[in-house]
Amino acid sequence: MNEPTVLLADEPTGALDSASGQEVRRLLTDLNREGQTLVLVTHDESLAAQCASRTVRLMDGLIESDVTVGADR
Repeated sequence: MNEPTVLLADEPTGALDSASGQEVRRLLTDLNREGQTLVLVTHDESLAAQCASRTVRLMDGLIESDVTVGADR
């Protein structure tokens, strides 16, 4: 990988079977643990909960919530 400042992932597990989706989740989590900044766009709340240290929920183009979770990931 080219070590981008920010890695954008738009629905990275959207068309994958569950095993492949879990592998992508592990990859994203590992990259983040190594210091990679990720912007993950997803409708999968489970994926967001597993991968995110901050979740911004949008509704009709407006921020509905902005939650930061513990830094233990």
